[in-house]
Amino acid sequence: MAAGKRLSITWLGHSTFILISPGGKRIVTDPWLEGNPACPESMKKIDKADLILVSHGHFDHAGDAVSVARATGAPVVGIFELCAWLEGKGVKKASGMNIGGTQKIGEIAVTMTMALHSSGVVEDGRPIYLGEPAGFVITFEDGLRAYFAGDTAVFGDMRLIKEFYAPEIAFLPIGDHFTMGPEAAAKACEMLGVKQVVPMHWGTFPLLTGTPARLRELVKPLGVQVLELKPGQTAE
Repeated sequence: MAAGKRLSITWLGHSTFILISPGGKRIVTDPWLEGNPACPESMKKIDKADLILVSHGHFDHAGDAVSVARATGAPVVGIFELCAWLEGKGVKKASGMNIGGTQKIGEIAVTMTMALHSSGVVEDGRPIYLGEPAGFVITFEDGLRAYFAGDTAVFGDMRLIKEFYAPEIAFLPIGDHFTMGPEAAAKACEMLGVKQVVPMHWGTFPLLTGTPARLRELVKPLGVQVLELKPGQTAE
């Protein structure tokens, strides 16, 4: 790994990110591109990835998991039932796991955490259960740890995520209505003990009223930096 190489973060809107690890691996989270009104038109196709993480089965998180997996050949990591469903849709490298477990994809370790939400898809007018929703603690090649919360409310066991994994950066939903809003996300930052937070799952629809500005106001006393990105923007 090149000395001084840092984590690169590109937001495609909603909860879809392209992370380039310190070792140069491309990680895609919750790929939702074609129907995502926040995603720039020039970025609606992903043809290079080394790992795809899917937190749960809702359309706005797993909607393009199949197409991105086919285009890139990258393994998809998610909870067991979701991966079984993706395999049925033609995904060749689905690596199912469950909450509390850790697996390594190359030099990157992925630990699955709980999330308070729901998970499923509607096909032919009928809901299909796709396992429990989840989050991920990602341990990169240089030891940096990031917590990708998926869609969740705040929950007390975030303190255990701090105790066990001590992530430095958290990707947290702030939109409210379907997930926690800024107030709960600020509490999550406190419990996680993170130095930096990347707000996600906001602004995509009118219902998602939480804003990074409000989160910044709330976490300022904690000394937490809010990394606010615009769709298509990259930061380190």
